Amino acid sequence: MKKCALILCALAVIAGIAQASQVMIVRVEDAISPASARFMVQAIEKAQDQNAECLIIEMDTPGGLDQSMRQVIKSIMASKIPVVVYVAPQGSRAASAGAFITLASHVAAMSPGTSIGAAHPVAIGTGQMDSTMSGKVTNDAAAYIRSIAEKRGRNIAWADSAVRSSVSLSETEALKRRVIDLIADDTEALLVFLEGRQVIMGQDTVVLHTKGAERVQVEMNWRDRLLSIISNPNIAYILFMAGLLGLYFEFSNPGAIFPGVVGAISLILAFFSFQTLPVNYAGMLLIILAIVMFILDVKIASHGILSIGGIVAMFLGSVMLFQTPDPAMRVSLQVIVPVVLVTAAFFIIGVWLSIRTLRTRPVSGDKSLLNQEGDARTIVNKDGGRVFVVGAHWSAWSDAEIAEGAKVKVVEVKGMKLKVIKSE
Repeated sequence: MKKCALILCALAVIAGIAQASQVMIVRVEDAISPASARFMVQAIEKAQDQNAECLIIEMDTPGGLDQSMRQVIKSIMASKIPVVVYVAPQGSRAASAGAFITLASHVAAMSPGTSIGAAHPVAIGTGQMDSTMSGKVTNDAAAYIRSIAEKRGRNIAWADSAVRSSVSLSETEALKRRVIDLIADDTEALLVFLEGRQVIMGQDTVVLHTKGAERVQVEMNWRDRLLSIISNPNIAYILFMAGLLGLYFEFSNPGAIFPGVVGAISLILAFFSFQTLPVNYAGMLLIILAIVMFILDVKIASHGILSIGGIVAMFLGSVMLFQTPDPAMRVSLQVIVPVVLVTAAFFIIGVWLSIRTLRTRPVSGDKSLLNQEGDARTIVNKDGGRVFVVGAHWSAWSDAEIAEGAKVKVVEVKGMKLKVIKSE
């Protein structure tokens, strides 16, 4: 009986080891945003539920948001299984928020040709800060990274300078200065190096068994992938501008429907992504002002004057929209310049066509407008109104009140003003 019991115990131990011999791997290749943070937190929870040997986070990030970074670090600190952060492949980096997360991992590894440092995360909704507030944020970040480095037994002095002086290290320098634990050429080599490694987990010490372990790749679901894409400042900015143009075209040509639908969807997605980005409210207000100017130009027919003002406001707002110390959270000038130029060209062409229409009206003669049909852009009555006839906006009046949007017919022309009736 004793022999049977010993055999059963041995089989149970072997089965337990075999079951635990599983390594889960996730890949993070973008800024640390709410989407990527939730992805990593869910991966840690999944690895714990499946009793994986460890979770490997392969990271290549330019930085990210302070709130998202802290969410990931809290999850790593509370994890019941070892979390390994591996800066890879070659040419990757763990900058800003990525440096914090790497230092917080139970095992920090880097691939040859990678870097770590410049640790200055960004807070949502900050924008441009004064020197006092900037100092407070820096001191808070420095204290946080020092506590992380002390917890993991890493170089506290370097961690502090990574925040205060934005210093960075190569993988070999990081290893020499006790910032990371090892250098591995690829994931296969990393698993070999992790084999038999002792990892401190709270009051316990865990020995990793990763050599020959089953590798399970965890992929981001479609919802988080979509959120991650639109949380990119460049994508959010393009969506916002596309929405602006779509709505402008819809207001200029009522009934087109398609540009209005596309514009509305783009704006909703843009505003959704703005909730996860460090939006500068002054820049936001300038862009909203630009939208108002574009709409007013359609309504009161300033023939481009308001549109030009809108373009200026749009450019200034674009530059100011994401003013942060982290380049990963700003719109690239390589995106701003062509978008503003294309938008400016769009409105300049519209102004030119409007001016050309005005200049060519006398050539055709007043009689050419008689019996032409159009639609009322405002309520038209004896006191006046606005109509759209023959591709242009006109001042108009009518003996009987005509509702906005109704079809009208020109019955008389007095200079630059039209008398209209409701078209049957």
